[in-house]
Amino acid sequence: MKDKKIPICRQTPDFESNPCPSPELSVVVRQLMRQRKELSAFEHVSQVPGPSFHAAKELIVLAQQLLFPGFFSPRPVSEPNVEYHTGQILYDFYEKLSREVATAIRHDCRRYNRDCTDCQERGQVIALEVTRLMPTLREVLATDVVAAQEGDPAAGEHFDQIIFCYPGLYATMVQRLAHELYIRQVPFLPRIFTEYAHAKTGIDIHPGAEIGASFFIDHGTGVVIGETTTIGKGVRLYQGVTLGALSLPKDAGARLRGKKRHPTLEDGVTVYAGATILGGGTVIGAGSVVGGNVWLTDSIPPGTKVLIKTPELVVINGKSPRAKT
Repeated sequence: MKDKKIPICRQTPDFESNPCPSPELSVVVRQLMRQRKELSAFEHVSQVPGPSFHAAKELIVLAQQLLFPGFFSPRPVSEPNVEYHTGQILYDFYEKLSREVATAIRHDCRRYNRDCTDCQERGQVIALEVTRLMPTLREVLATDVVAAQEGDPAAGEHFDQIIFCYPGLYATMVQRLAHELYIRQVPFLPRIFTEYAHAKTGIDIHPGAEIGASFFIDHGTGVVIGETTTIGKGVRLYQGVTLGALSLPKDAGARLRGKKRHPTLEDGVTVYAGATILGGGTVIGAGSVVGGNVWLTDSIPPGTKVLIKTPELVVINGKSPRAKT
């Protein structure tokens, strides 16, 4: 028996005349087109480009090269060429950041039907402000690197392993950069930055969180830090820690937006793996220790330890009984 021939779809946008084996595809297209009016918020059909995850990734890579010279450069950086190399990257960073900030502002203007008269100028001003802060960001990140080395014996004697490999440092670097855009009210782009780091590391830090110097996230997987969290200097978190908001009613989004919903950790606090601290009024006093798996919604004074009592363990002998013969 001869093989049955399968019709091949022609590469044409004319769905009505396209002899595809599944003609109902044209029906789906018409349904999607009808939904445009009903679900207009779920599309971005415009000559105005939208914010770009790809561009955000490029900016993060450039920031890494500026903040940690030589570690992430595509080619070797030596003493004779380091100034030229830095200048090239800094100019590229500014140009790309200026364009992406302006794009994010234009998108916001289009979404809310506002006149977009100075989007490009605002993008340039904000990008220049943030670019000027790169030396300051580098100084703060240096304290984070030192905190990681002092807090983790596995880090070794040099900083290289921390800078290359530690997801907590990467997520903190991205958040510190995103925070500068966030406080300048740049839409979308700060969250795109931190969500890219979230996808890469498993660490979810909102760009709105305020984080002091010498911050260390050990291991990091599953850490969640909410938008209005305030973290002092020298704070250490372990994997699975949540600094979140209390359970909110369905209509709380608009009513509580912009208000303090997440906890405050004062200087020198340590929070161990799996702990959950919730609530905008919850303050963890300086130098306190919150043990693993603790659930905390109340403030504690400085120098306090909050631990879970050792649970009763039940050990079952796993040996199988001898079969009777």
